[in-house]
Amino acid sequence: MTNLNGKIALVTGASSGIGAATAAKFAEAGAKVGIAARRTEKLEDLKQQIEANGGEALVLQMDVVDPVSVEACVKTLVESHGAIDILVNNAGLMPLSDIDQFKVDEWHRMVDVNVKGLFNTTAAVLPQMIKQHSGHVFNMSSIAGRKVFKGLSVYCATKHAVAAFSDGLRMEVGPKHNIRVTCIQPGAVATELYDHITDPGYRQQMDDLAGQMTFLQGEDIGDTIVFAAQAPAHVDVAELFVLPVEQGW
Repeated sequence: MTNLNGKIALVTGASSGIGAATAAKFAEAGAKVGIAARRTEKLEDLKQQIEANGGEALVLQMDVVDPVSVEACVKTLVESHGAIDILVNNAGLMPLSDIDQFKVDEWHRMVDVNVKGLFNTTAAVLPQMIKQHSGHVFNMSSIAGRKVFKGLSVYCATKHAVAAFSDGLRMEVGPKHNIRVTCIQPGAVATELYDHITDPGYRQQMDDLAGQMTFLQGEDIGDTIVFAAQAPAHVDVAELFVLPVEQGW
């Protein structure tokens, strides 16, 4: 198994949910974690939690949509710790609505964060991993990257894009640069993603769904990511599709 003690991890969207839980799990496994998001007050709370448990975290105020912001944070992390061994591209948005409601601003925001934001962080981190001739990139797709759901057309399009990019990235940087790539595809997870839903009908649907099954927690996905990161160095867990037992769709 790959020992994560002393490894340097960068987690985007780390202010809550899957990102915060994943950062904490990496810290528990001995990694030093760069925690990145726009909401620094949330990050400071997470840093305190990690340090109280004996870990180490560096707060990075990052807007993944802004390449300058991303590059500055990556530079700070490398200058502070000398490497980036793991990147978790977790930042994302999921505002549900029907296409004929024409919430075009929400469509563009999802593309900007879910797709372009992931491209920005990947482009900023890859040169360091290539220089090291090692690294592991985790991209957060979804069950929506495999299937299409009503009300989620644009979100599904972004997550399909993440899945496609992840597979292509794996094929290109694995053999050439010794960089592993894992596409994480969760089902229903209890996160702040649902807070982005402005359509009252779809928001109620999500609330009803939460009452019908036991959603996964951010910690479940964090454990999954750490599991893949700890695989032997010659093993690339390319995809992980993780669902609640009760999720039958």
